[in-house]
Amino acid sequence: MRIVAMIMAGGEGTRLSVLSEKRAKPSVPFAGKFRIIDFTLSNCVNSGIFDVAVLTQYRPHSLNEHIGIGKPWDLDRARGGVRLLQPYQGRRDESWYRGTADAVYQNLAYIQERRADLVLILSGDHIYKMNYNDIINTHLQKRADLTVAVMEVPLEETDRFGIMTIDENDRVIEFTEKPKGRDKGNLASMGIYVFNTDILIRRLSEGGPEKPRIDFGKDVIPAMVAEDRVFAHRFKGYWVDVGTIQSYWETSMQLLDPSLDFDLFDPNWLIRTRSEERPPAKIGPQAKVTQSIICNGCTIRGTVIHSVLSPGVYVSPGAIVRDSVVMNDTWIGPGAVLDRVIIDKKVVIGAGARVGFGDDLTVPNRKQPDKLNCGVTVVGKAAHIPAGITVGRNVIINADRDAEDFPAGDVPSGETI
Repeated sequence: MRIVAMIMAGGEGTRLSVLSEKRAKPSVPFAGKFRIIDFTLSNCVNSGIFDVAVLTQYRPHSLNEHIGIGKPWDLDRARGGVRLLQPYQGRRDESWYRGTADAVYQNLAYIQERRADLVLILSGDHIYKMNYNDIINTHLQKRADLTVAVMEVPLEETDRFGIMTIDENDRVIEFTEKPKGRDKGNLASMGIYVFNTDILIRRLSEGGPEKPRIDFGKDVIPAMVAEDRVFAHRFKGYWVDVGTIQSYWETSMQLLDPSLDFDLFDPNWLIRTRSEERPPAKIGPQAKVTQSIICNGCTIRGTVIHSVLSPGVYVSPGAIVRDSVVMNDTWIGPGAVLDRVIIDKKVVIGAGARVGFGDDLTVPNRKQPDKLNCGVTVVGKAAHIPAGITVGRNVIINADRDAEDFPAGDVPSGETI
């Protein structure tokens, strides 16, 4: 049985605001030392799937550098291994990927060259641990043409997902993409699909103006429900889409909860990543660290409470970091206070600055009210926050900002610099 995994990793991730301004969403750092795509790649190799293609498009440089030849995941192989597939111009219709199904369609030759029996379609921007052999076994047992991984979600969140209606044998009898009503049930598609290769090629090749084949959720699956054997595979583990600032921050905070049923330290299901060689974390004599993740290369001389610190973060004496995510090589000056903040890489927080200040968490960001409205302030890569200023809630500080970009000093809640 030959299986090829195709990981969708070309998304722009606009809902992550400045965190995805200079990188694709799957390459956003997560849980300190990892990238979001590490979880899907690790699931593949832990499931014994070593023929993996990563389909990239939007700002792929960071992702390409991170994956490289795939050595950290044991994917540096002469046969199989990992391949990075990007859109290209050709003599036919090749161009930018217009959607998930179109991305696979433009790479059907890759699948055919490998003579794959099954194609496993995955998303590169979800946090979960899953043995893909379980859904593959379901697919084979049901003699399915397509099997979709599903899980139950709260009824009030069903408008965010594709919702499946199934019969007593788990066969999908209706698929509704992001229904506005609450009458379609709560079995949500996880964006994980197992296709018979011949069926996949046939259905994608049918595309045209009257039968578009641009996106799996909107075009391909609804059409296949009516024509083919489509079944659901139930998943009951931990799974989250960290596609918004709120979900990214909340999921990061959940990792600090010892009761969370998601173990990053499971020796039987390692999450692999490309790691830098850095010295161990150093905790100073006046430092205080409570319920936090502190990565290698960090130096803590102040106070860190309920936060996630990536490699190389420096917390000066008197500084306080609370309920925050701080990424690689950020310098936090003496007496600075960070509260409910996401800080991208290589940021400098000046001495005495207060970032994430104020009791009112409900004032949304004026320019991006749909993306920043939960009280979290976000600071872009390599920004420099001047000493002594106050930055409110739901503020966006774009990448590469320096002291000249703060002519008025303090930044009220809901503003953008």
